[in-house]
Amino acid sequence: MHQVFRLARGMVRKSLARDRSSERYVEAVSRSLWPWRESLLLALVGLLAMLDYVSTYAVLELSGRPDVHEGGPLASWALRTGGFTGLFLVDMAAASALLLVAVTIRLLHSRFGFNGFGRAAFVVVLVPYVVVTMAAVFNNIVLTFL
Repeated sequence: MHQVFRLARGMVRKSLARDRSSERYVEAVSRSLWPWRESLLLALVGLLAMLDYVSTYAVLELSGRPDVHEGGPLASWALRTGGFTGLFLVDMAAASALLLVAVTIRLLHSRFGFNGFGRAAFVVVLVPYVVVTMAAVFNNIVLTFL
């Protein structure tokens, strides 16, 4: 039985060594996706969440266009049931949940000594949200003024 534990321990050590050798490449890829500090990505997510809400309000209330509606199913439901207050709460809850997941993954990786993987996971979770939300904000602004 002692031999089995020694074999398993050796396999885990080899696996960790292999992961540590590839960690710098994964971190380099994450730095090519987001070369700035991680705190800036957090701030950008918060800013874009607010801009998304404000631009959605502008396009739905201020543009006067009857053919425009909220496209997301959760946001559409929140708007129908709670108005713009409900939409605000759902938008903030969704952005907060995403930030919580990203920060938790980052902290868990760094706790086990895998800072490169933690940064990569953090970036991979948040950058798609940033790209999609930027597109939504741009679309809302265009629809408001056209």
